[in-house]
Amino acid sequence: MKIVAGLGNPGPKYETTRHNAGFLLIDRLIDDWKATPLPDQFSAEIHQATVAGEKTLLIKPQTFMNLSGESVGPLLRFFKCAPEDLIVIHDELDLKPLVLRLKTGGGAGGHNGIKSIDQVLGGKNGYHRVRIGIGHPRGLVDPSAQATHARDVTDYVLQQFTDDELSKLNAVFDDARTAVELLIQGEALRAMNQFNQKG
Repeated sequence: MKIVAGLGNPGPKYETTRHNAGFLLIDRLIDDWKATPLPDQFSAEIHQATVAGEKTLLIKPQTFMNLSGESVGPLLRFFKCAPEDLIVIHDELDLKPLVLRLKTGGGAGGHNGIKSIDQVLGGKNGYHRVRIGIGHPRGLVDPSAQATHARDVTDYVLQQFTDDELSKLNAVFDDARTAVELLIQGEALRAMNQFNQKG
């Protein structure tokens, strides 16, 4: 079984914010793969689909972003999945807006949702990550302005995508769906070669 977890914050207030890029892509995959809903459990909305012959769960943790691991970790353990069976979709400040990049393992890069998952998995972070660039807010290059930096970043990631950005996300999500399908098939290197050079 494969588990595809999109990260975000629950509730209509956050639905189309930059921090909810993971939720938005999961919604798209649910539609594209005609996934069927399962009862909510593990503090998550869960859908099931068969992708490339693999039973696949699509999940949206409802714990709020910073506690994503409290949903993802128990779910992995219950279904006896290894970290390598997990694909996490999330927004990425350190990428230009609407750029798609794939990564396996590595550090959290300041992303609190990833930090939470890493903590719950005990450092076994060999899972795959589908990162959707949202860019940095302006004026965050001065390392002496840490308090302002943190406040500005929080405000920025919780802003709504513009209508133009939402329109352009469709093409990004087309690529992301193909990338996730390749990861489910065990073709991580092929997916990275295909998508990490674009944009």
